[in-house]
Amino acid sequence: MTTGAVLAAAEPAAVGNDPWWLIIAKIIATFAILVVLVLFSIVAERKVIGYMQVRPGPNRVGPWGTLQSLADGIKLAFKEDLIPAAADKVVFIVAPILSAMVALVAFSVIPLGPNVSVFGHKTAIQLTDLPVGVLFVLACSSIAVYGVVLAGWSSGSTYPLLGGLRSAAQMISYEVAMGLSIVPVLLTAGSLSPSEIVASQENTWYVFTLLPSFVVYAISAVGETNRAPFDLPEAESELVGGFHTEYSSLKFAMFFLGEYVNMVTVSALCTTLFLGGWRAPFGIGTLWAGANEGWWPVLWFIIKVLAALFVFVWLRGTLPRLRYDQFMHFGWKVLVPVSLVWLLLVAAMRTISREYDISTRNILIGLAVVLLVVIAVSLLVPERQKKEVDARDPNPQSDFPVPPMDLVVPPSPRLKQVPAKVGADQSEKEN
Repeated sequence: MTTGAVLAAAEPAAVGNDPWWLIIAKIIATFAILVVLVLFSIVAERKVIGYMQVRPGPNRVGPWGTLQSLADGIKLAFKEDLIPAAADKVVFIVAPILSAMVALVAFSVIPLGPNVSVFGHKTAIQLTDLPVGVLFVLACSSIAVYGVVLAGWSSGSTYPLLGGLRSAAQMISYEVAMGLSIVPVLLTAGSLSPSEIVASQENTWYVFTLLPSFVVYAISAVGETNRAPFDLPEAESELVGGFHTEYSSLKFAMFFLGEYVNMVTVSALCTTLFLGGWRAPFGIGTLWAGANEGWWPVLWFIIKVLAALFVFVWLRGTLPRLRYDQFMHFGWKVLVPVSLVWLLLVAAMRTISREYDISTRNILIGLAVVLLVVIAVSLLVPERQKKEVDARDPNPQSDFPVPPMDLVVPPSPRLKQVPAKVGADQSEKEN
């Protein structure tokens, strides 16, 4: 990296002193990036899942079906807008607007690149840089729960209400694990500002030094966005459409927009916290001195976000939907305890490194060995207990009712009447 690149990466983000026209241009550009990413994500999801299921996917509207999501948006805009008679009309209308607005606003603190010059004005490729930007994103995700709950309650129907309750429990549960997974990053970076967190990853990305936090965040992000296999609030086989069952036209499109913008936002936050933000992937920065200068970092940032979005699509096309009790058990009894234990280990590691002047690398190796031993013991103990139970009881009963293996289902009495009736019909036709 050249000296200019080092200085550009070390200097704070140039935001707060932009002229009014540059602020408006940033707002329009941020909104345009989100809309384009949403349209691309919808088409890419349908195409990728189509390839996974050995079918073409969208291939009629536009070249290779790339304009299918745009056509769907236009179609939704011209569909009839229905409001149920039993609905609370004011809340029914406000709920989708709230869900979409908070999803769009949360992206405003994400840094897309370093400081650049725009028509002679030095500015950062970021709408705004808050000292507590990470907390701002978490606050926006918390407010998004209100849109879903209000949509289910105001519809005046049973299935939307159940979907809203499910979504509230799900989003709150996995938001706890997500928040705990972010705290080690804040401790390591020493700041809540997204731009400073990106600057602290100049040498090493946190996905390597804080791998457990990255894994917990990735799983929690899927649950937070109500995506498969955690799409229980919108379970079509159980709740018709979940909290947006009674919605149509532009109101349904607002929920659709909010869901995909949330996917983009959590992917962008994951890139900022763990994947080096807008910095070039390893190898490119060393071979090319200007990889982290100018507008090129925007390209690296978008590539990382698209890779994270691909994981969302991959999970949807691969994994089946979880049972609700399994889902809540995994969130509260697995992710939250693991996040708490890892947070204590990271805090202890930083204290030992500061007090006893021990290199962080050696401490991380020691923590990795301890974690491997704990994981090995946790995997061996349940297997040993299972063998002991099987030895005591050759026919163990599970917690859920299952039919016996030797069950014989008697034939239906209707099957005995069908051949006689068919034979009578044939004889009548012959006569």
